[in-house]
Amino acid sequence: MADVILEMRNATKKYAGVPAFENVDFTLERGEIHAIVGENGAGKSTLTKVMAGVVTLNGGTMLLDGKEISPQTPVEARDLDIAMVFQENSLVPTMTAAQNLFLGQEKTFNRIRRINIEAQQFFQSLQFDVDPVATTSLLGAAKKQMIEIARAVKNNAQVIIFDEPTASLTPEEKLHFFMLIDHLKARGVSIIFISHALEEALQISDRITVLRDGKLVVTDFTKNFDRERIVKAMVGRDLSQTIYGQRKAKVRPSGRKVLTVRNLRMGGLVKSCSLSVFAGQVTGVFGLVGSGRTETFKIVAGVMKRDFRYGGDVLLNDRPVSYLVPAAAVEDGIAYITEDRKLEGFFETKSISENIYMGLLAKLRGRRKVISRKEADEVGRYWAQRLNIRTINNDVRAVELSGGNQQKVVIAKSMIQEPELIIFDEPTRGVDVGAIEEIHKTINALADEGKPVVVISSYLPEIMSISDRILVFRMGKMVEEFSAHEATEEKIMYAAIH
Repeated sequence: MADVILEMRNATKKYAGVPAFENVDFTLERGEIHAIVGENGAGKSTLTKVMAGVVTLNGGTMLLDGKEISPQTPVEARDLDIAMVFQENSLVPTMTAAQNLFLGQEKTFNRIRRINIEAQQFFQSLQFDVDPVATTSLLGAAKKQMIEIARAVKNNAQVIIFDEPTASLTPEEKLHFFMLIDHLKARGVSIIFISHALEEALQISDRITVLRDGKLVVTDFTKNFDRERIVKAMVGRDLSQTIYGQRKAKVRPSGRKVLTVRNLRMGGLVKSCSLSVFAGQVTGVFGLVGSGRTETFKIVAGVMKRDFRYGGDVLLNDRPVSYLVPAAAVEDGIAYITEDRKLEGFFETKSISENIYMGLLAKLRGRRKVISRKEADEVGRYWAQRLNIRTINNDVRAVELSGGNQQKVVIAKSMIQEPELIIFDEPTRGVDVGAIEEIHKTINALADEGKPVVVISSYLPEIMSISDRILVFRMGKMVEEFSAHEATEEKIMYAAIH
């Protein structure tokens, strides 16, 4: 008989009478890597949040080593040796990386120097390149994710739940993470792995469970799955052979030049960067973490500021522009859709309609004297339907939505501004295969309308699939340009590294 460490029996969780998941039976064996996959809204994160003590069941039971448990808080779950690395980071932004690592485990007397040294040693043991004295708010998404992972491992939990742990990691960092997973498994740690990257689930898991619309569809050994079987179980229908093709069948020709960047500089992050973006095309931007790709386009959108002296030039439709705040860029028709939707993309406590309406108010800054609840409801319904935002109603708070539906809210908030230049930064991070298809259709529709679209992505198959031309960044500047006809993954990766 298998050695089951964690079990859910007939588990049900409802919000306002609507089930997030219902009558789910789930088992996790000791020393097993168990992947849970499903579309956004399928119930994956809610199911694991029950295990981690974030929410409680409305029905059914949960057992740990055969004993019924019901943790009411994450601290209670941690005391039961259950830890969770959340999809959206839960770090304290004003603390350093070392302080976040030891948060909740502080000794009576603490010396900052000792904490920093121990944190440095622990990060190095995991092969994570994280500066222990860096303030967390100043770190990128990848570094924050490393701290989250390190904190879960440091707690010596017997059950660790990873919710989209690799979404922000580079290929090399993913390799180190998978080695860490194997090391934990060898120590007898049981791991639940949630990922929208189905290839990762097939690569590292022992068993896979598929959820759809809050119901368990199938649990089986990984060797009995392939990508097509998982996708069909997730969405209940056949999609195209693959969401990410190797090469575009038809490449759009370039239209007029809309954006020109010349010799752009910002500290040590952007170094004499030059590029162009054309109308009627999807311009894919690829680069490893720290390559300057995101920072370059944040400067274009007024989110960051270039160097005061010798900072270079940005031309929009041949007109020099320099934005001190994003609002000025929005007025000129530039939309930047952030890679960090939780921190920068939406207001957690506001509804779907209110969030989307905020995008319209930002465009009409100072020209709208009266805020209309009726208008907010109307635009909310329109965009929820247009982008297929799945929810009970448009009054649901954005924080209660699944990751993919939150991303659609962020996209709608920018789309309502009717921008002339749209910059998508990691648009499908933490998004399921069905939502990826919908987001890609939106991106392609914008380019077909003749708009210039920029897609920044760290996932090469996505860049290959959606781009008409590809810009590769390395060490703070654009170093190579490929047409979709000539690009290969090998060429792109070589340019990004060498």
